[in-house]
Amino acid sequence: MLPLTEHNATVCRSSRHTRVQQLITADESSLMDLETLLATLPICSTGRIFIEVPDATWIAPIQAPARMTVTWLDRSQRSGTPGAARGCTPGEALTRAVAGWAGEMLCLDDDHTRITLLGGYLGTADILDELTLRHGVDARAVHTPERFGLATAR
Repeated sequence: MLPLTEHNATVCRSSRHTRVQQLITADESSLMDLETLLATLPICSTGRIFIEVPDATWIAPIQAPARMTVTWLDRSQRSGTPGAARGCTPGEALTRAVAGWAGEMLCLDDDHTRITLLGGYLGTADILDELTLRHGVDARAVHTPERFGLATAR
């Protein structure tokens, strides 16, 4: 649950204001959910947003807090499993991007990163496995669509 902390322009500019890092993923099926989530974030939010889409025609401006980096992952321009000579399947680019990001950015000692995984079931399940099994993230700390039942299944 997010702490009930006042966020306004004055508070966000304060050097003592704690900024919790965000990791957010989405795909073409969850763009509206992503926009809704981003509209609720404080303007001082920091972190990374990975959005996987079938091709470049899906790429459009996203309204995100200024300190957040948005990365579009175009499946049509990516290969699938190395050596398999096939294209990137849904969720595959997101899983690889999160694995790379987590290896560099997650610090489990007192890490308070807020993780929200939107998108399709298979990609979300793969990312949750990557974060929990390989990086030691507590599954209860990862927010996934309730309809998937992933947080309670672990």
